[in-house]
Amino acid sequence: MFNIPCVLMRGGTSKGPVILASDLPVDVQERDAVLLSLMGAGHELEIDGIGGGSPQTSKVAIVSPSDSPDADIDYLFAQVMVKERRVDTTPNCGNMLCAVGPFAIEKGLVTPKNPVTTVRIRNLNTGTFVDAEVQTPDYQVSYEGDTQIDGVPGTAAPVGLTFLNSAGCKTGKLLPTGNTTDVFDGVEVTCIDMAMPMILIDAHQMDKTGSESPADLDSDLAFMQRLEKIRLKAGEVMGFGDVTNKVIPKPVLLSKPTAGGTIKVRYFMPHNCHKSLAITGSIGISTATIIEGSVAHKIISDLPKDAFTNIVNIEHPSGKITVSLLKCGNKIENTRASVIRTTRKLFEGNVCVPEIALAEAI
Repeated sequence: MFNIPCVLMRGGTSKGPVILASDLPVDVQERDAVLLSLMGAGHELEIDGIGGGSPQTSKVAIVSPSDSPDADIDYLFAQVMVKERRVDTTPNCGNMLCAVGPFAIEKGLVTPKNPVTTVRIRNLNTGTFVDAEVQTPDYQVSYEGDTQIDGVPGTAAPVGLTFLNSAGCKTGKLLPTGNTTDVFDGVEVTCIDMAMPMILIDAHQMDKTGSESPADLDSDLAFMQRLEKIRLKAGEVMGFGDVTNKVIPKPVLLSKPTAGGTIKVRYFMPHNCHKSLAITGSIGISTATIIEGSVAHKIISDLPKDAFTNIVNIEHPSGKITVSLLKCGNKIENTRASVIRTTRKLFEGNVCVPEIALAEAI
């Protein structure tokens, strides 16, 4: 048995351990074997680890000093599968991202300022940069505050996240297929790569209203099979090849808002519907609303013209996420998007991993 220092943190609507890269094996196979063991992957409850038994609570953030002159720290996100013994580091996670800045400051990787410290983060999964504004009154990280986000009880200190160069994060193109819309299995979609590769679909084209609960969508096996069929076709055309064992691209159902927002979404991870919405997903969805001819733009096209502002309110199963868009020049690819999230430190200490876990990597 060996011990790995970690801090269990809630980041936005996600939760998982945040670990220094220097406390994990350098070899990728050995590192992943350790992550599988410490999270308890391969069991639906992750009963033999600290994972929470759902994709939102089976996440790991790995942090290190950055060797890039444009960043303070590097962040590698690892999605640990719940029922499978597999780790996926292809996507980014914007919710866990908001825990990374406070962690880095408390670990001495970034010098705090008073009252707010901006931490420039390079996401190693996508090669993109994000500014995180962390509350540091009197040069100390503060987790307490009066900011509330939907999907999380109570309030906490705000963490502002600004995504600086998210267009084409995995494919090199905002619209990877070269088209504003494509048709797969008779369904019109928009394939977009902005912070997260996604397939945007009008819910009505899938015989859904867009207001269904995540549980209802997950239990509709015929619908889920059709959604996966579209995802597999889109993934190939987007340049990812066979995405059967990949968590990108993410399929997203879009519909008209019903609670005063700009647009309503049901976001898949990709085989379960998110109970709220991934932050990286919100960046791409909000950007799509300003791309003329996209599925998102068509859905909101009959909203009053004064509704088209730089603020996009996205309705999701747990409430709303507000995204602020800043156009830099005439190209949508240069758009920057900002969101406000919260984070909390839950515990810090050592997670115990059996030595036999490394044998899995051999």
